[in-house]
Amino acid sequence: MSQQSNEIKCVLLIDSELPLGYLANTAAVLALTIGKRAEGIIGPDVVDGSGQIHTGITTIPLPILKTTREDLQALKQKISSEAFQDLLVVYFSNAAQTTNNYEEYIQKIATYTREDLHYLGIALYGDRKKINKLTGNLSLLR
Repeated sequence: MSQQSNEIKCVLLIDSELPLGYLANTAAVLALTIGKRAEGIIGPDVVDGSGQIHTGITTIPLPILKTTREDLQALKQKISSEAFQDLLVVYFSNAAQTTNNYEEYIQKIATYTREDLHYLGIALYGDRKKINKLTGNLSLLR
């Protein structure tokens, strides 16, 4: 995306009722995937005052917002509309959470229908105004 950094936003929406370990795993998987897909979201390595190199981190804030499983399903429907097609969207579902490797995930999700998939988290990256429209009513996960 070629937008200025003040025009873009990235958020993670997580089912706040997940057990802590699943919640952390969901956030990590979403963040890793956004980091790979969103060009320029990871900054260059930096050097501290002692000369030690630190690997680059995200160049924009990454708020984690709390929501419910039901609201994630509803949000998925909204995101599917044409108005939001330019957003980078990553979904993390029960199919992914219940597998031990990627091959198993590929096989499992192939057997799931829309009704079988329950979303544990969604990552959004793109136009700030569009993301605010979708998530403005959600609060930070604390």
